[in-house]
Amino acid sequence: MPVPVVVTPDHPVAPSPGGTAAGRSHRPSGPVLDGTPRLRIVPWEDPVADPHGVHPGSRYVELYWLPVIGPSATWLLRRLSYGLEMQAGGFDLDLGETARSLGLGDRLSKNAPFRRALLRLCTFELARAHGVGGLAVRTRIPPLPLRHLERLPVSLQLSHRRWLEEQRLSGPEQMRRRAGRLAAGLAASGLDRADIERRLAGWQFHPAVAYRAADEAVGAATASGQESSSRLTASGTSASPAGPAQAPSGVPSDRANASEVASSTSRRTPNPVPPLVR
Repeated sequence: MPVPVVVTPDHPVAPSPGGTAAGRSHRPSGPVLDGTPRLRIVPWEDPVADPHGVHPGSRYVELYWLPVIGPSATWLLRRLSYGLEMQAGGFDLDLGETARSLGLGDRLSKNAPFRRALLRLCTFELARAHGVGGLAVRTRIPPLPLRHLERLPVSLQLSHRRWLEEQRLSGPEQMRRRAGRLAAGLAASGLDRADIERRLAGWQFHPAVAYRAADEAVGAATASGQESSSRLTASGTSASPAGPAQAPSGVPSDRANASEVASSTSRRTPNPVPPLVR
């Protein structure tokens, strides 16, 4: 009979909110593998954290959790979440096949990439051992803890702060803000109002929200373009001489005027470049 193997992290992690019975921090361990090529996956139901969590396949996980747990653990988390969506009561995971399908090879030794990905899920409390040969996995991912958030790039920290502010808004207001950001990006790429509205509608935004976001984005882009043109015109006017052009030294003025007219009529104004067909 094979001896169960428990994979433990090489460094201590912060305790869970409840702590241990003795009040001491604990070290989350990986799943207890009993030598079989399968692992029983069950949902980890957390009535405290689940109401505030996000879906494992959400953009939040990709932006903020992935830099912390790594791409392999992120893809494994999404694969397990998908399995639990198909079989809510749990399912048996083929370890070798899953490792190969994620591009992590077929080795299952202690230091194999797939085993390290499983361990990272447990280390960061996104999964936990569930008896021998079992693993409980969160189906709602909690917000990133502050101790991990401080390790992200500054741009992601600012983005996370904006995300937190939006969570305090109502659902319709969050939708309007997201539509506005998307519409502004589409307007900057050159799309007109009808195209932007059609794109937003295809992304399941309410028609009224899509229309308003497209209208405001095109208006803002047009105003920005006019302001830029005005600045260029003003700078060109200030750079031109205040008085009439003087004839070059040693050349009669009538000959200079004739030469200027001839050169101006010989230059052709280039045709505008047609916009890209979208």
